Parts: sequence; C-alpha cells; structure tokens
Amino acid sequence: MSASNVVAPSSTNQSGKPPVRAGIKKNRRQQSRWALYLIIPTLILLAVVIGYPVVTAIVMSFQKDAGLDPATGLFVQGGFAGFQNYAHWLFQQCMGTDGTTIACPPGNLGSTFWNAVFVTFFFTVTTVILETVLGLWFALIMNRAFRGRGFVRAAILVPWAIPTAVTAKLWFFIFSVAGIANAILGAHILWTSDEWASRFAVIIADTWKTTPFMALLILAGLQLIPEDVYEAAKMDGASTLQRFWRVTMPLLKPALMVAILFRVLDALRIYDLPAILTGGGGGTGHATTTLSILVIDQIRQGFNSAAALSTITFIIIFLVAFIFVRILGTNVVRTQEAQQKGAKE
Repeated sequence: MSASNVVAPSSTNQSGKPPVRAGIKKNRRQQSRWALYLIIPTLILLAVVIGYPVVTAIVMSFQKDAGLDPATGLFVQGGFAGFQNYAHWLFQQCMGTDGTTIACPPGNLGSTFWNAVFVTFFFTVTTVILETVLGLWFALIMNRAFRGRGFVRAAILVPWAIPTAVTAKLWFFIFSVAGIANAILGAHILWTSDEWASRFAVIIADTWKTTPFMALLILAGLQLIPEDVYEAAKMDGASTLQRFWRVTMPLLKPALMVAILFRVLDALRIYDLPAILTGGGGGTGHATTTLSILVIDQIRQGFNSAAALSTITFIIIFLVAFIFVRILGTNVVRTQEAQQKGAKE
C-alpha cells in the first residue's frame, strides 16, 4: 500500500468544527439550560413576593381614595386620579371642597412630606457616621489578641441581639423626665417631646443598638488582612498611625463600603425605633416622623395616597442604593485592582 492511499484520521466533524470544541459548547448549553431551570422557581417566588406588590402599589397610586363627594355629599369609590396623589406629596397640593387643587393646610399630612424627608436623611447621615466611627473603633479592639477577647466580643454584640421594640422601650425609660439620663446630666430635658431633644434621643438609641452590627462587619474585613503586610510595614519603619492609614484603611475599604451601604439602606427605612420611642412626634408633632412612619399614618386615611407615598419612598431608596453601588462600587474595584497590581510588582 502506497503512502498516498493512507487516510489520516479526521480531526473535524461534518460541520467543520473540532469534536472537542463542539462537545465543550454542548456542555455549556446544557449547563446554561440547567441553571435556568434552577433559577426559574426563585424568579417566580420573587415575582410573587416582590414584583406583584410593587406593581399593585404603583397602580393604586394613580387611583383616588374612596370618600365623600364634595358636590353631592354621597360616598364614592374614587376613580382614576392621574398624578394627583403624587402632587399631593411632592408639591403639597390638596383637593378643595369645590374639586379644585389648592395648597395643603399646615396640619395636613401632605405638608409634612418634606419634613419627613429631612428627618429621614438627618437620621441616616448622623447615625451612619457615628456607627461607622464607633464600629471601626470596636472592631480594632476586638481584632487584637488579648485575654478575655471572646467575652469582650460577646458583650459588644449584646445590644444588636436585643429586639428593636425592647430597645425603644428601654431608652424610653432612660429618657423619661425622671429617668437616668436627666439624673446623670442634672437637667430637666424633655427627651421625647422636645423637637431636637427627641431627634437626638432617637440617634443615641439607634447608635447604641446598631454599632455592634457595623463592628461585626468591619471585624470580618480586618481578619482578612494578612499579618505579613503589617510585618513588612514595621520593617519599613512605619509607625502605628501610618500602618493604620496606609495599610489597614486601604485593605479594609471594600468591607467598609459594604457595611456602610447596608446600614444606609436600613436607616432610610427606619420605623420601629422612633415610632415606639417618641411616637413619631416631638416638638411640633412631626419632629421624628420618618418616611416609613408617614406611610403608616397615611394608610389609616387612604390606601391609594399611601401607595403613592410608598412608591416615592421606594424610588428615593433605590436612587440612593444606585448611587452607592455606582460610585463606591467603582472605587472598591479600583482599589482592588491597585492592590493586585502592587502585589504583582
């Protein structure tokens, strides 16, 4: 048999693709198909639990609340309202007795919307800053090796383990007129009825309650930093303060950003602590009324108007989360890339 008659084994199939590559693509398609099958139940559950209520709330927000018709005095079921409910909250516009749009009176809930926005963001910014600073301090303490470290960690986490309702009642007794707070300060402060005193009372109670949560998340980030980095910094002659700012903080930044993001989103939805501690009042009556408290108050008067308010609240929280993820997330990625580049060099 001559060499020209020998047929070499074919390395491609009929489609012209190598069999190994075709098999890899087939396996990938099967894996994608099985992944889709496994995700579908979760997507259905999320659509039922989250998607349906959100869509229903948006639809309700464009409907009028049932009530008495000012023209006839008869009870009517409402109807399509357009953006009237949103104008009621955003532009403080209400419906007059003659059916025209007028400015809301000072005591109307619509006139308290922007006050609730201010109170919510004031609580969020103040408490997150305090809890981040104190949480970082506690985490640095818990990260050190010393006798009794386990007891200290357990003691710091006790406030976080207490239910929020119990915490609110505990601080309600502390901030009472004859409570221990006034006894220590030697003052007669109306912590739960004065405008700014009630706000600071909520901030103090929330900081005491949630600082352990921040400390726990930051501690998890500290424990991921290798000791070799600190040893190298010591050999280079870096002081304790220099090691903190140039080693600890850059490496801790991803965990710190995640902790701040979680806490900001949680603080924007704050309800139970101010509702139980001050009843959402204080001072003029709305000193500690947050957006969540305002939604609950409005539900008692009309579901459709409350649906518009809850939709606005959802959009505000979503925008804050989006800004955090876009800005802080990009910074975290850049920090990690710089760290990987430095490690390679």
